[in-house]
Amino acid sequence: MPAKLKSLLRKFLIWKYKHISERQFVYILSILVGFLAGMGTVVLKNLTHAIRLLFELDLFKNYQNSLYFIFPIIGLILVYIIKQAWLKKHIGHGISSTLYAISKLNGIIPRYNIYASLITAPLTAGFGGSVGLQGPTVSVGAALGSNAAQLFHMNAKSRMLLIACASAGAMASMFKAPIAAIIFAVEIFSLDIAFTSLVPLLLASVSAVVTSYMFLGTDILLRFELVDKFQVNDIIFYIILGLATSVVSIYFSKVFFTITNFFKQFESRALRLLIGGTAIGTLLYFIPPLYGEGYGIMNNLLKGDHLAAIGITPFNLDLSNIWLVIALLLGITIFKAIAMTTTFGAGGVGGVFIPTLVMGSALGNAFAKIINNIGFDLEVSESNFTLIGMTGLMAGVLHAPLTAIFLIAEITGGYELFVPLMIVSAISFSITKYYVSHSIYTLKLAERGELMTHDKDQNVLMVLDIDKVIETNFIILKPNMKLGDILNKAVAKSSRNHFPVVNDEGHFLGAIRLDDIRHIMFDSKLYDTVEASSLMHADTPIIDYDNDSMNDIMDIFKSSGAWNLPVIKQDKYYGYISKSKLLTAYRQQLINFTN
Repeated sequence: MPAKLKSLLRKFLIWKYKHISERQFVYILSILVGFLAGMGTVVLKNLTHAIRLLFELDLFKNYQNSLYFIFPIIGLILVYIIKQAWLKKHIGHGISSTLYAISKLNGIIPRYNIYASLITAPLTAGFGGSVGLQGPTVSVGAALGSNAAQLFHMNAKSRMLLIACASAGAMASMFKAPIAAIIFAVEIFSLDIAFTSLVPLLLASVSAVVTSYMFLGTDILLRFELVDKFQVNDIIFYIILGLATSVVSIYFSKVFFTITNFFKQFESRALRLLIGGTAIGTLLYFIPPLYGEGYGIMNNLLKGDHLAAIGITPFNLDLSNIWLVIALLLGITIFKAIAMTTTFGAGGVGGVFIPTLVMGSALGNAFAKIINNIGFDLEVSESNFTLIGMTGLMAGVLHAPLTAIFLIAEITGGYELFVPLMIVSAISFSITKYYVSHSIYTLKLAERGELMTHDKDQNVLMVLDIDKVIETNFIILKPNMKLGDILNKAVAKSSRNHFPVVNDEGHFLGAIRLDDIRHIMFDSKLYDTVEASSLMHADTPIIDYDNDSMNDIMDIFKSSGAWNLPVIKQDKYYGYISKSKLLTAYRQQLINFTN
């Protein structure tokens, strides 16, 4: 930053400190980050739309089937070049990366995240990669919120709140659904529903929606007016649909992690691009509806036009056969998850949110068509079941039932469907949660003990920095060290009562406590005969720096009853953690959370 700007910023911060309270300034910044998140969404949408216009040029219209194969690969190659030659940094999944920044980085998100997804996501989705833009919009918004907070020297808690505000703003501007956006921030980022957090979320969400209306007008992603009312007689079908969406949600999660792990075995990004690009190109050639985000599928199914939703296929299929249409819709449900994850595996950048909605819409519509054509004189609303299917997939895959209910209700005006929305969301979420304990956003974080939840104790432990509680000023003993040397070179020169015994390779062998040698420390006859190896405790519980979380460390202290425990790092002795220092750090962090 230029010196003149630094000086102006310093003067402003001094003025702010004197005239504006911290809470008031958070309100002001929440409006700012809401506006910035809205602008980020506008840019993402427009860039993606501009790239898609290439596909509509007369030059390409006669080669559409071939371009379904070629275009996605071109987009992936461009993203690969940008990553390798320019960014040279990892671009994670938007919501997962944001959750990690909140839990382990005190809300500090690198500045490059502002523009990384802003460039690579439109290239991926615009050229036909089977991904959404919601994740990248959250990534851009969260980076904007974090860096705005850093610029104005906000504390860690305010940074995290502003990240949530920016994320809510990104969703509000994307779907023009401010209420669902607030619920999304609370549900996904585990915020407390309190006045101090609710008001900034409201301000950010409204600011982002107004920004979206200013630059994008009244155009909305899903165009639907509720015509068919909720029928009590349909409840049994909604229950069955809830079961179906839970099965597909579990399938989605399993496919996501299976394909992700498959691509991880290839260290070369170029090889991942080759394998993934070929696979996604082949999938899109044979199943064109998988091309891009998939808003066309959802909107056409909501309008009742399944022919437009399915589009042109490379086969001469008789789409007047309703059972063939049902099969194709179920095929979209099955293969959308594969196409999306393969796009990620090939190096594409995008989100999971929209593909989830696409799968849900296809499943719900196919389910309604089966009921209407099975031959028992039954008739249900296909558009309503399309909506409810989207809700069920979102509740199951994302583990966000409240977001699912309010988003679908808000963006479609389908508040009269609250009962079936609640039924399907509850069934889908509860069954999926039983078999898949965490969503695709949070599973890896939870496995590493880095996931924020509504459990304050757990969150406090998670954000504690282990490096700040490790003490390394212990005098180290060698296993062949004589008692006399231990007393003269260690005990006499240390205020500690613990002495780690470490070999020449740095491996921790055990520990000697002052109480262990107190009864012999004045017996000079033993000074040259007794060695450290015969006095140390080799069964001392050990903390593994690389693998033990703070929660694990607390459990080790509790089970061992020890007041000091050694820490090893990369299999070598690193230092000690004392229970008193750990509890002091915990208490201070708890105060920060509470305040």
